Amino acid sequence: MKYPQHLVFGLDIGTRSIVGTVGYKERDKFNVVAQYVKEHDTRAMMDGQIHDISKVGDTITFVKQKLEEQIGRELTEVCIAAAGRVLRTVTVTAHYEFAEETIVTPEHIYSLDLLGVEKAHDEINANNETDINFYCVGYTVVKYYLNNYIMSNLENHKANKISAELIATFLPEEVVSGLNTAVGMADLEVANLTLEPIAAINVAIPQMYRMLNIALVDVGAGTSDISITKDGSIIAYGMIPHAGDELTELIAKNCLIDFKSAEKIKFNLSSKKKIITYKDIIGNSIKMPHSELQELVNPMIENITQEIAKKIIELNGGKSVSAVFVVGGGGKIKGFVESLSKYLNLPKERVALRGEEVLGDINFFQKEIKKDPLLVTPIGICLNFYDQKNNFIFVNFNGERVKLYNNNRLTIVDVAIQTGFPNEELFPRRGKELNYKINGKSRMVRGELGEAAIVTLNGLPVGINTLIEANDKIKIMGSTFGEDAKITIDKIPEFSNTIDILVEDKKIKCPQYAEVNGQIVSNYYSLQNNDEVVMRNYYTVAQILEFMDVEIDFNTEIFVNNKPADLDEKVYENFTINWTFKSSESYEKENVNEAVQSGQNHEENEVWKEDKLEQNEEIVNLNITVNKKAVTLKGKNKYVFVDIFDWIDFDLRNSKGREIVTLLNGEKTKYTQELHAADRVEIYWKE
Repeated sequence: MKYPQHLVFGLDIGTRSIVGTVGYKERDKFNVVAQYVKEHDTRAMMDGQIHDISKVGDTITFVKQKLEEQIGRELTEVCIAAAGRVLRTVTVTAHYEFAEETIVTPEHIYSLDLLGVEKAHDEINANNETDINFYCVGYTVVKYYLNNYIMSNLENHKANKISAELIATFLPEEVVSGLNTAVGMADLEVANLTLEPIAAINVAIPQMYRMLNIALVDVGAGTSDISITKDGSIIAYGMIPHAGDELTELIAKNCLIDFKSAEKIKFNLSSKKKIITYKDIIGNSIKMPHSELQELVNPMIENITQEIAKKIIELNGGKSVSAVFVVGGGGKIKGFVESLSKYLNLPKERVALRGEEVLGDINFFQKEIKKDPLLVTPIGICLNFYDQKNNFIFVNFNGERVKLYNNNRLTIVDVAIQTGFPNEELFPRRGKELNYKINGKSRMVRGELGEAAIVTLNGLPVGINTLIEANDKIKIMGSTFGEDAKITIDKIPEFSNTIDILVEDKKIKCPQYAEVNGQIVSNYYSLQNNDEVVMRNYYTVAQILEFMDVEIDFNTEIFVNNKPADLDEKVYENFTINWTFKSSESYEKENVNEAVQSGQNHEENEVWKEDKLEQNEEIVNLNITVNKKAVTLKGKNKYVFVDIFDWIDFDLRNSKGREIVTLLNGEKTKYTQELHAADRVEIYWKE
């Protein structure tokens, strides 16, 4: 073969033209074996951004074919660079601590860099007030630290902690997507993507010069990209949207010519011609003195260089730099470097075009190629491949092209983390948990597990820890939630099904019941979040009678564990309940006893009894209020509380496990309590 098996194909997709370069690195030299330049037929790109993807794709295809003819082989991969039209930069510091003192490996350094890039990405997202998604197109390490001390190279050192201060550069995803689509139309895969100022500085300012505070300005057609070095590192990147096209447009408007003709005149300004000849759109042949044309563009040159100077000072912490290197076609126009030196307050010799001087280690096989500032960025794009090839791979993740920092052990999980795919969607997710209290103690029920994520690699199902390679196609369908936690009363451990009670010497199994938030519920009630459950281990006498469908009247005397009891008496497991029916005579005696207990003396009780016996011979009507409604009791010579139920609409069998509340003149009362005229009665179920 004429050339080594692997050739690097670099493509500088500029606003005015596309430059294709093919070559290979041999020791410290880069050999350019083929190069081709093609100007856009239309203004398919403006200010460094693709406006007409199809047109740009056609031009890339044409350049690729011309290069393939020169080298005699097919090109399938390409290195490209993005312009900084809407560039965002973030400076961050990342740290990586070892459990014990460890020898630092390249993998540790890549991991540290990745932490920094992820941190920068988080910062971009946190401060992003737009709908634009930003894509990391490159990063530059400013300084490495070994155990908090600055170290130029961490590899093979022993460390407890390593750190990196780096600048990460971001562009909107649509800018990167447009570039990828355009090269894809030429049947090319992107092998490496960088930023134009990063590519340019790798050629224009070698590492040995970066101890100095130098600015590099790449003046293109649509943008002027800026990078600054200091103390051995690149400390800042920036851009202004002013460059050579503004001069071309000015010439076109004033000379009444088309854009391409204006471009030729602009280039002639850099020549020694005293008279510049052109034809305007009317067809007139015009001869214009070079000096007159120079006077026309000088104000625009002043404006552009003033803006560049302001940006340099801003990026350099509010002060000028020590020197400026200018590359790119836009900087070749006469008066540009002189004007820039003026606004930076630098001697003219400190601002210089860089072309042949920085391309000394570049060997061009095409002897007709002249080493020129125009070639700095295209060559830098190729060289950047060698700097980044062991660090980056591209994969397709859920339909999007993703750039990863490769440590030769990348898995699908790494891709998911890099792209911000939610970690919880990688693994089966539980439904919502259920929290409740049982007898005052907090308890929690977990939700069910859902389905695991569905992961495919190049169309085949795999696990999330599967290793990946460049250009793999990965798809992840997120895991699902399981069912939310649920539990019914009868499934609570404290629920014991029944309470056994002896009623009239027969064992009765009463179902246990629970109160939820103060309300009695069935055993099949499904608990809700934060419910408070009290599991009742007793029944009241009234509830047992209702459960057995037994009705009693005021002549019934109830005993619980052989002791007199009322309907509200609590009955627990294995308690006994019995009842007897009282005669009228015993009922009268009970009333007498109650009267005695009310505090009257013995003689008063005798008089009271005689009066009552006399009244027994008469039938009286008794007017009272029940639940604030007037009720008249009729047909008896005297009335007790239980008689009320014969005259009101109140179903004693409708308790549903609730206790009945009986109040007489605001006080709790018994069913046998005697009633008097104008008494106020309240009867209701306790909720």
